[in-house]
Amino acid sequence: MRIGIDFGTSYSAAGAVVDGQLRLIRFGDDHQFRTTVFFPLRMPDVAQFELTEALNEQVRALVAGAKRDQTQELARVQRLRDEAMRQPAHLRAQALALVPTARKQSDFEMQRAAVVAVRRQWAADQVRKAMEAGADVHNALYGDEAVEAYMASGTGHLVVSPKSMLGYKLEGNARETLLRIATQLLRHIRASASAQLDTDVRAAVMGRPVRFRSSMKEAGSAQALEILTDAAYAAGFDAIEFLEEPAAAAYGYHREQATASRTLILDIGGGTTDIALADVGGPASAPVIHGSWGDPVGGTDVDIELSMRGVMAQFGKGVTPTAVHRYYEASTVQDLERQSNFRLASFKDVEAPYGPRLQRLQEPGHTVRLNRDVEAAKIGLSSQDRVGFTLDYIEDGLCVQLDKERLQDAASPFLRHLGELIRKAKADLREAPDSVYLTGGMSRSPYVPAIAREMFPAARIVAGDASLGVVAGLAHAAAVD
Repeated sequence: MRIGIDFGTSYSAAGAVVDGQLRLIRFGDDHQFRTTVFFPLRMPDVAQFELTEALNEQVRALVAGAKRDQTQELARVQRLRDEAMRQPAHLRAQALALVPTARKQSDFEMQRAAVVAVRRQWAADQVRKAMEAGADVHNALYGDEAVEAYMASGTGHLVVSPKSMLGYKLEGNARETLLRIATQLLRHIRASASAQLDTDVRAAVMGRPVRFRSSMKEAGSAQALEILTDAAYAAGFDAIEFLEEPAAAAYGYHREQATASRTLILDIGGGTTDIALADVGGPASAPVIHGSWGDPVGGTDVDIELSMRGVMAQFGKGVTPTAVHRYYEASTVQDLERQSNFRLASFKDVEAPYGPRLQRLQEPGHTVRLNRDVEAAKIGLSSQDRVGFTLDYIEDGLCVQLDKERLQDAASPFLRHLGELIRKAKADLREAPDSVYLTGGMSRSPYVPAIAREMFPAARIVAGDASLGVVAGLAHAAAVD
């Protein structure tokens, strides 16, 4: 049996056609799960710390340095005292009051402080080695459960939207790390499907964007497909095929239409926006795809802009001299390098209350929690005029209020990309489509059907299943011999 897999930027899903009926695989209580994986790390046990000869050498060096520094400080203080004593009698008391008091540490105190410093560095090195050696893949968690575990533990390794990184230049062991992560996600999908379909699932049709997010143009897409293929085989699949996501959505829509029509499929997901022109419906066994267009922008770009334009002022953006890129790093949870840079930045000199808020945001899980709040607000603003949420994990009583105008402002860069892509596709069409079929998470937003009506005023606008339109089509495509 072949299954269809929608390995998405934000959410992933799987399904199969069994006895002519679509069966979507359940992940917990839903038919999809957030494309996020949490690898708990085996943390070092400080009780295992032993002073080896090499570590003793570090202690001796620290003690020697502390003694040297103390000798220099005592000499400096004595010079200041001597200078104060040379002052005129009426100024002497004031000058002596300005001389700092130097406390002389005992050898025992220096030794103890040096051992504490060496033990702390040893623990940090053990964590780093554990991360470099690889995450504990056997205890991996997925989706919202992964996010909750990461926020609760404060340790481990959380990877958000690995799909968005597949097309970028990967340095060092980054490719191997991404391969391992993708393998675990696909193994989770295969195991869930095998259990629910009561068969050992070994073949799949996997969706792919028309264009992957990439820093290497076409080479990036080739690399992404190569990693996904290797991951699928490592996850236990014997056969894997790829189908462009808007073409997959056409398969699902095709089965719903008794009458043939020419349809423009508009699939707007978390990381990419894809278009396909297809003949759907009627007696044909499958849709006929005439062309496809794609742009690597999507809902996560709107999330980032909404965070930047609607939330980051609470952390000092536009108020303090903190570099703007620090706020972008905090908002971009799917970029591991940017998240690492944000966590390593120092905000101790940023004025209150913004400095303490940024420091709280650096704590494990807090940028992910903020991202979830922003994403939920974006979805809420599709049907409400105003949405608010609290940031009590940052500061008691801290709240954010967002409205449709702010969302429209945040979505404006994405809408420009969307308009340009649709105009490009429209210019390639010989005739206008009979209908425009909308799918993907961002299709819920009211401005998406609005721009489709503007571009194709005579076409019928069809709102498909925003979450499961692609995976349903992939399942039907997988069932085609």
